[in-house]
Amino acid sequence: YRPNHGTTTTHQTPSHGLSDGDGKTHLSLWSQGCASASKAGIYAVAARALIGFLLATSAFVGQQALAQTLSSKIAPDLAAAIVAAVPPQTNWSKLTANGTFFKVIIVGTGSDPSVAALRSAVTAEQGSVSYRYQSIQGISATLPKAAVNRLAQRSDVQSISPNRPATQSTSFLAAVTGRSAATAVATTGSLDGTGVGIAILDSGIYGKHLGFLNSAGKSRVSRSVDMMKASSAANAGVPMNLMGKDLSLGFYPGSASQVQQENQIDNSGNLKPDVYGHGSMVASVAASRAFTGAPDAAGLAPNATLFDVKVLDDNGVGEIGDVLAGIDWVIYHSKEYKIRILNLSLAADSTESFRTDPLCRAVRSATAAGLVVVVAAGNYGKNSSGAEQFGTITSPGNEPTAITVGSVNNRNSTTRSDDVVNNFSSRGPTRSVWRDASGIAFHDNLLKPDLLAPGNRIVGVKAIGNSYGNNIVARHPQLALKTYKLSDTNGLMEMSGTSVSAPVVAGAIAMMLQANPGLTPPLVKAILQYTAQALPAASLVEQGAGVLNVEGAVRLAQALRTDVATAVTAGTIKSGDSLLALGRAMPTPASMINGESIPWGRLVIAGGSHVLSGTALFSSFQGFYNPQVVWGGTSWTRQYTPVYWASTPANLYISHTLENVPSNQSLVTSGVMLVDRIAGPSSYTYQTGAFRPTANLTNLSQSAGSGIALSEGIALSEGIALSEGIALSEGIALSEGIALSEGIALSEGIALSELSLQLFSSTGELVVTGEAW
Repeated sequence: YRPNHGTTTTHQTPSHGLSDGDGKTHLSLWSQGCASASKAGIYAVAARALIGFLLATSAFVGQQALAQTLSSKIAPDLAAAIVAAVPPQTNWSKLTANGTFFKVIIVGTGSDPSVAALRSAVTAEQGSVSYRYQSIQGISATLPKAAVNRLAQRSDVQSISPNRPATQSTSFLAAVTGRSAATAVATTGSLDGTGVGIAILDSGIYGKHLGFLNSAGKSRVSRSVDMMKASSAANAGVPMNLMGKDLSLGFYPGSASQVQQENQIDNSGNLKPDVYGHGSMVASVAASRAFTGAPDAAGLAPNATLFDVKVLDDNGVGEIGDVLAGIDWVIYHSKEYKIRILNLSLAADSTESFRTDPLCRAVRSATAAGLVVVVAAGNYGKNSSGAEQFGTITSPGNEPTAITVGSVNNRNSTTRSDDVVNNFSSRGPTRSVWRDASGIAFHDNLLKPDLLAPGNRIVGVKAIGNSYGNNIVARHPQLALKTYKLSDTNGLMEMSGTSVSAPVVAGAIAMMLQANPGLTPPLVKAILQYTAQALPAASLVEQGAGVLNVEGAVRLAQALRTDVATAVTAGTIKSGDSLLALGRAMPTPASMINGESIPWGRLVIAGGSHVLSGTALFSSFQGFYNPQVVWGGTSWTRQYTPVYWASTPANLYISHTLENVPSNQSLVTSGVMLVDRIAGPSSYTYQTGAFRPTANLTNLSQSAGSGIALSEGIALSEGIALSEGIALSEGIALSEGIALSEGIALSEGIALSELSLQLFSSTGELVVTGEAW
């Protein structure tokens, strides 16, 4: 064996005398060793080097061979961990005295929603099943390393993903969003979210805070559950006494295991349910009330009912499995508790396509069940060098059915004409990857975010978790407001990030559903986008359809039929049927907010790659308003049908959802304008396609378009054309998906606030009026 001059040989070690410790081998080291050693010593050194090289090469070749034989059903990060000589140090990979184990989410396929055969196969492999999900046809399991690929070969397995970490993404609102104006145009009563339930999946809610009390002084947090109490996250190791067991057996409504689980996760007696502080802040932005003696920090729906579903720990970190279980709980109880909205101000890796990503699949099931799912886009709009970075939407923000919310900076004023996209707000398109039958990789390239909402220095509830208030404030004391008399139940703090932008939209949706309870989740999304205000310089992948306009959204919602959701469920409404309420016409497409006339953008992003416009979108029912229909990309469609437990009152508790490929279903009527046909191919340099300013597309949408229907076929060439090589050809920063294990800017995932700039015309002096933390 003779080392090459200056080459990198990663499989050599310094103990062989052939490496200088940085992985580089040098002839001079070899020569020095020869000169100073005896002939026998030289042979001995050479022999040891050769043996080391052969062993290392053998291991490398073995790893390469193993990598090539792994099923494509295994997520890339899990596959890399399987072939690694040493397993990665993650929450889902554990090296024990009994070998390496992986905590995984296995998504099944086939006609058996209970995946009984798959669960038996897991236990036969000496793995354990900890949970069977209802929101996805899948299970949470712990598997020995050798079992992963064998299980992936099964025909009833669609994908195997690691149980990755999930973390939070990290009244002024009434005025700036148009909420005050929306209340003024309400046709009946006050719009404050009354009768609408909002589930907050986060780090908990401090329900005793004055902001969460109703007019009678009782907490509006109706239920508080901690999904982490029943999960494997509470045990950092691998409990060997559970291996080979299926803990999901015997679950059905009223069963001993179901009652036991409800008792186990009950968190109502916890005096400090939100030690971290993120969940309380998020819930308050959506639904807190103003109270005497404090700055007005009211949320948009101050009388909505809140449901606290704790899925993140005292440091704002959890597991995907807990989030999935939380979504399950919300779906299961949604009709019983009248939960209509699910807020996810959290994020996980977005490197896996929405087609197979477990969180995305769960969101699709929740949408099919009638829940409007609102998700934070993420806080990765800048790369490490401070440049704008595209392709940074986190999961489940990359899911087509989710309402993915980016962040707008209102510059500390209620005037909307100076609003800009926050630099930290994640940009699209989605860059998660899927592979075809031949193994060729493609990016999802969906247009995200869907719209923007305020997310810069927003004031909300400060939970009491420790002597500082909570862990966020303990680490960043400047976030606490200290300008008025404080107690344990009236503290306030401020925070920036898409984590607070998402619940702004959730609160707005509660107002819309109070105004018109018959709206379906995709119809809610279309209304929000159509009435949004397009910022003049921001593109589709920076702002989506534009900035939230609550007044316009409520007014358009009130113009539509109130029986749409029930008609969809009953199958009595079809594409092209009238959508307007009897005697109502399309509203004027402009809103008056704080004395400003705000034009509606009149654009709707459908299927993640089509931009639609025209009054026909709301004068006639569109097929994609069916919440059970999923349209993602140019031609990918699925239908998700909820199935209810037979042993309970009819249509109350959902057991699971069935996934099918729909046949010849009209998605869009012929009267709708297809704006993306005139948007052009995507070019950052020329600001066309996905990079065309949204306001410019609004003007283009006035041109005549044509409708499309699934029965006619949607060609892959249709939709916004996103170049796969755009990062190389145009020199922009384009992320290949966000991997949270690579690090977060702040441990809490809270974005740094943007600076507010104000120009004083009298002196011409430009001064900074905001504060950076």
